[in-house]
Amino acid sequence: MQLLECVPNFSEGRDLAVIKQITDEIESVDGVRLLNVDPGKATNRTVVTFVGQPEEVIEAAFLAIKKAGEVIDMRKHHGEHPRMGATDVCPLIPISGISMEETAEYARRLAQRVGEELKIPAYLYEHAQPNKDRNNLSVIRAGEYEGFFKKIKQPEWKPDFGPVEFDAKRGATVIGARDFLVAYNVNLNTTSVRRANSIAFDVREAGRVMREGDPINGKIITGKDGKPLTIPGSLKAVKAIGWYIEEYGIAQISMNLTNIQVTPVHKAFDEVCEKASARGIRVTGSELVGLIPLKAMLDAGRYFLAKQQRSTGQSEAELIRIAIKSMGLDELSPFKPKERIIEYLLRDKADSKLVSMTLSGFADETASESPAPGGGSISAYAGVLGASLATMVANLSSHKKGWDNRWREFSEWAEKGQHYKNELLKLVDQDTIAFNRIMDAFGLPKGTAEEKAARDEAIQSATRYAIEVPFSVMKLAHQSMEVIRAMAETGNPNSVTDAGVAALCARTAVLGAFLNVRINAAGYHDKSYTAEVLAEGQALSQMAMDREAEILEIVNGKIV
Repeated sequence: MQLLECVPNFSEGRDLAVIKQITDEIESVDGVRLLNVDPGKATNRTVVTFVGQPEEVIEAAFLAIKKAGEVIDMRKHHGEHPRMGATDVCPLIPISGISMEETAEYARRLAQRVGEELKIPAYLYEHAQPNKDRNNLSVIRAGEYEGFFKKIKQPEWKPDFGPVEFDAKRGATVIGARDFLVAYNVNLNTTSVRRANSIAFDVREAGRVMREGDPINGKIITGKDGKPLTIPGSLKAVKAIGWYIEEYGIAQISMNLTNIQVTPVHKAFDEVCEKASARGIRVTGSELVGLIPLKAMLDAGRYFLAKQQRSTGQSEAELIRIAIKSMGLDELSPFKPKERIIEYLLRDKADSKLVSMTLSGFADETASESPAPGGGSISAYAGVLGASLATMVANLSSHKKGWDNRWREFSEWAEKGQHYKNELLKLVDQDTIAFNRIMDAFGLPKGTAEEKAARDEAIQSATRYAIEVPFSVMKLAHQSMEVIRAMAETGNPNSVTDAGVAALCARTAVLGAFLNVRINAAGYHDKSYTAEVLAEGQALSQMAMDREAEILEIVNGKIV
């Protein structure tokens, strides 16, 4: 499925009733999912995030731009953030199944419709703008709303679509296609915008203009081509300015991280801390605007744990907690991961029904008259418990007194254990989903030849999936025994029996899952495939039993 994300910024952050009128338009489009609404009082600006398939997304964006033009009056607008229109900027971001080139074409279609149907001057930016002299958002927006009455009359600033007349009430809008961007503000213990800007110039990629003598008021130094020379900042793929937020009574460094693979959030935070400290200013926390990818938060958690020489093999929830506390993301307002991390908002709750239950709830569901969850899901969960115990031993070992020089070794083992645990957790629900697919396929109509053929195809497809899921359990549980054995051999000796129990769990997961592979393989028509899977499954079962015996021998040897 092709998925686009749209992150329009509207020039209203104080009147929630006005904002709701705009978001209601977005939610009126079937297939579009509103993920986040983030209003800012001081900036008087709201960042909205929604996703869906391309046609639905550009329809929702068009309706939102139309409504914003009706309910926002730019003649009365004041706020800290640069802006030029009721819908200031409307970027499209490819999420899955769609290229940047295709995304850019959708952005051009949207801009053309806004210009022609709504009569709002529309500019293209980033990947949607073929003219590289005017594809930078800050360059397009220079002069802001107040300056655009003159700017729009200049031939080089003729809108890409729409009238060459500036609309006093609605302003102009910028529509484009870009990579995922993280809007991120760092809080300072100062009220000085000038000092905040100095730090922003230190870190942003564009840096600062070179001047003679006084770095602020001195004469600008130009090159042979007459253009100002600049001193680059320390961070690539970062745009930044300093501003004062009256709502909080502090100055901030407001950053756009345009490529978090190049400059991740935690690197931006630490760099601002360093540059601020050099100027006698302290960072007190930070603020995320809109959404952030899960990986960015996990990477941040690992980064700050590693700085403390602590194990990075922690659970997803703990890594996120460490990231929040380390960067002070909850200083100004609560940071709720389920509402701010994009993957959490996109998750289908049906895919994690079982693992979201309490232990007693899971046991009750297993013991009920329903045939699922059954042995396949239980086998997967046995694998989860085995990997979890091994990870526990690794984490305990990394913090053992006197073993400080070995923290990285055990941290790496703990990360591996967390990987196996997380992958096996997914399969707990997937095994039950696989069983339900088979039941659904058998329930399809079979009154005609066409219906019989479709039903048989559905049964075979579901059966193949019901083989693949437990087979994946077998492979992952067997692989996790590498971590289990290492912890039995080299981990904290006080936890050696935990490694032994982990081996028993992993062996059970492998052998239990193989029972499911075998029974489902019996009903699959492709016998060459099943023969290959059964042969590999038999080999995995034997290897798991051999590994279990080796691990238990190590454990028993350390107990006596």
